[in-house]
Amino acid sequence: MIMKRQRDHTVVLLALLCLWAEQILAQAIEPNTPGSSVTAAVIPCEGMIDDGLFHSIKRRSELALDQDVKYLIYEIGTYGGLVQSADSISKYLIQDIGDRAQTIAYIKTQAISAGAMISVSCNDILMRENTTIGDCAPMVLGDKLEGVEREKSESFVRATFDRAARANDYPQALLRSMVSVQIEVYEVENKTTGKPEYFETKDLPSDPNLYALDAKKLVVEKDKLLTVDAAQAHAYGIARAVVKDVNGVLEFLAQRDNVDFTLPSLRLETNWSEEMVRMVNHPAVIGVLTMIALLGLYMEFNTPGLGLPGLAALICFAIIIGSKYLVGMANWVEVAVFVLGIVLVLLELFLFPGFGIAGLAGFACIVGGGLAMLVYNAPDSVPWPRTEFDWQYLQEGLQGIVMGFLGFMLAALLLSKYLPHLWWLNRLVLVPKPASVTSGGLISMTAPTRAAGDPLQTGDIGTTVTTLRPAGRVRFGEKVVDSMTQGDFLDAGSQVEVLAIQGNRVVVKPTGRA
Repeated sequence: MIMKRQRDHTVVLLALLCLWAEQILAQAIEPNTPGSSVTAAVIPCEGMIDDGLFHSIKRRSELALDQDVKYLIYEIGTYGGLVQSADSISKYLIQDIGDRAQTIAYIKTQAISAGAMISVSCNDILMRENTTIGDCAPMVLGDKLEGVEREKSESFVRATFDRAARANDYPQALLRSMVSVQIEVYEVENKTTGKPEYFETKDLPSDPNLYALDAKKLVVEKDKLLTVDAAQAHAYGIARAVVKDVNGVLEFLAQRDNVDFTLPSLRLETNWSEEMVRMVNHPAVIGVLTMIALLGLYMEFNTPGLGLPGLAALICFAIIIGSKYLVGMANWVEVAVFVLGIVLVLLELFLFPGFGIAGLAGFACIVGGGLAMLVYNAPDSVPWPRTEFDWQYLQEGLQGIVMGFLGFMLAALLLSKYLPHLWWLNRLVLVPKPASVTSGGLISMTAPTRAAGDPLQTGDIGTTVTTLRPAGRVRFGEKVVDSMTQGDFLDAGSQVEVLAIQGNRVVVKPTGRA
């Protein structure tokens, strides 16, 4: 009897030890045990989706992960943007941090087009009441995609949505119908699970024992893109839940994953430099900066020496190049080529006569380096567009530059015609200095004005006081005038003739030349 009781006690003890070991093993396997405390970070993602936003998301996400944040909540509010930038964000969310933290897309207002692509790339989608998601058909500014071109663009976007659907368990057919209008989707109940499943027409199941085929329902018609509100997205299994605010997101996650969140949650906003870089890279802003830079160069070449216009042009070029470099559009090779072009042009202007090899090579480097900054490429690859999205970005960049050039042409025309005669602007133009006894009757002037009685006339002959490259100083009798040629380089002491007087410009040519 004693031996039997000892055996019973041994069995009980072994059972307790097994139960204890099972609990320890379960705790080791399951990181989110009841009552475990975790930290969440809210990362706003608003406005146009571009490379600036990609780098900002990456910086803020890595900052949160360095602080041992387990839940990354991306607060989405966007109508879309560049598809290639959205694809970069999608790859980062799925491939780089998908296994390092739980990623949640909290749709605060709307996630349209590229915004939908970012949202489905997160592990979970939670939507605020009465918000929308969908409509991710690719568009090219100014063009209408048809036939093979449209399919080429859509196939890339569909592949991105397929990747997200497989990685995060979203209904793949519904996600694909956000991209292509030719996709028709049916909802069919699975008799085994009792839950609805979604199929494209070509993929409809045929076994009536497994699926309620007679009761299938058309949810996405052909020739329509899927765009749904929060309630529909939840019913279709795209959104995990509908919430009222960020606190609702935390409550849902805490209940589902059985965790406690450390409050308040981190909120990582964009910094001023990221917002500035994003703004500067907009085609309209690039156009304005290009116009100001060209106008500064125009005014600098029309006046001797280096002054404020040249400095303004230099600052504008530095902003354009720097912003492209910061968002990854310009690599060090392209920046070096552009700067080399500027150096060669300056050497041609100030050291070498005429306009020869150095000037042509410099102009080619400036144009080539500038265009290369509009195309994604590594430093060791040729800057040539390889996808539809590369061509789209190049086209938008060129449109901004062309608009800036046209604006410069118009502004230069108005300045040359009206600047000397407008009382609120003519202070920018130097006027003749009256002759005096101490000056020996020598007058120095930058341009003839009506106030001076127009003493200088077309056809007057003078002698260059300094070298004209192409701007310099010319003596006309008792007057020394800031003048310029039409591109010729003349040595000091050369005889010249006034060819034209255009506002504050005195244009001369060598005597005896037609």
